[in-house]
Amino acid sequence: MRVGIGYDVHPLARGRRLVLGGIDVPFDKGLDGHSDADVLVHAIIDALLGAAGLGDIGTHFPSSEPEYEDISSVTLLRQVGSLLQTDGWQIENIDATIVAEQPQLSPFIHQMQQRISETLGISQEKVGVKSTTSKGLGFVGKGEGIAAHAVALVEKSERWRKSAEEE
Repeated sequence: MRVGIGYDVHPLARGRRLVLGGIDVPFDKGLDGHSDADVLVHAIIDALLGAAGLGDIGTHFPSSEPEYEDISSVTLLRQVGSLLQTDGWQIENIDATIVAEQPQLSPFIHQMQQRISETLGISQEKVGVKSTTSKGLGFVGKGEGIAAHAVALVEKSERWRKSAEEE
C-alpha cells in the first residue's frame, strides 16, 4: 500500500465557470487556469500519481500544451485512473478537502463524490469530499481563490502481485 498527497490552488476570476469535483457550482466567479481549473480534481490527480510514484499533474498534462487548454479535469482524472490501472494499482480510498469562503459547497458534495467515483470506476464509499473555510485568513479567506487538499491510498492489485512473483 502507498499513500499520496495532493494540493492545488487557483485564483477566482469573473467570466469563468466554477467547476469543483467535476460539477458546475453556481457562483458569480470561477477558477482561473489553463484547464477548467478544478482544484479538487487536480489535488486528487496529484495524490493518486504521487501514491503510485508516477510524477505529478504537470508532468503528465503540462499547461504549456495547447491540447489541455480548457479541458475538463474529469477527462484528465479518467486518464490518470487508466494509467494507475495499467500499472497495476487499485485505488483503496481518496479523502479530500476544499477550502473556500464562498460559495456554500455542502449541497454539492454528494454529486462531487459520485462524479469522482464514477470517473475512476470505484465505489462512492471510497471517495470522501469535505469543505471548510479558512475563517477569513489568507488569500482564500479574502475570497481571492479556492484551494484543495487530497490524500489517496493505492495498493498493487492481487493479479499484478501474482504475475510479478511468477517472473
